[in-house]
Amino acid sequence: MRMLMLLSGFIAVEASPLCAQYEFRTGHPDGIGKFYMGREIAHTMSAAHADWLDRPERQREEKPDRMLARMRIEPTDRIADVGCGTGFHAIRMARSAAEGHVYAVDVQQAMLDSVRTRARREGLGNVSALLGNDTLTGLPIGGIDKVLLVDVYHELAYPFEIMTDLVASLAPSGEVVLVEYRGEHDWVPIKPHHRMTKAQCIRELKAVGLELHRQWGGLPWQHFLVFRKA
Repeated sequence: MRMLMLLSGFIAVEASPLCAQYEFRTGHPDGIGKFYMGREIAHTMSAAHADWLDRPERQREEKPDRMLARMRIEPTDRIADVGCGTGFHAIRMARSAAEGHVYAVDVQQAMLDSVRTRARREGLGNVSALLGNDTLTGLPIGGIDKVLLVDVYHELAYPFEIMTDLVASLAPSGEVVLVEYRGEHDWVPIKPHHRMTKAQCIRELKAVGLELHRQWGGLPWQHFLVFRKA
């Protein structure tokens, strides 16, 4: 009887709406054993390693100022930095969107505390820190001009649900900017589970009603892909 109860519980979990998009099996140590469209989801970076996000080498490796320039931020833009970490990009975007607003979204409170500290130190009143969860961001519906995800999408535990939530948050001409380490190139010095191919990015975002609008190949190691509602 106990085995039957356990089996019934397992089936219920697998058949629940939140699991309908996913497969579960033993995977790589760098993954969580959960697969979406054939890709194993990677472990989330802990706030304990947040100093890596602000490493001096990041300027050379990722060219963040060039990347943000390609986002074409307007002074009045409402921007969401999803998986914002310590605010490395959020603070820069808040300066560019001085008459707009930046929503810094993360699932770790320690990261958001860092964002608040940085914004306060720089006198930026147009930054809000939002504590999201695995399926919801807390962003206003239909109110976001640009969503930025930098090296975070591959770690989303529920990518279909989070991206569906983000699509709902977009203004009519809103854009999702996806930046991921290139999975096509083994010479990129990042673990394979923390890289994605362009084809996989397009495939997964198409599932939530987004299509590739433009792209830029000027980053040393990363894809820069801009999506809009189809």
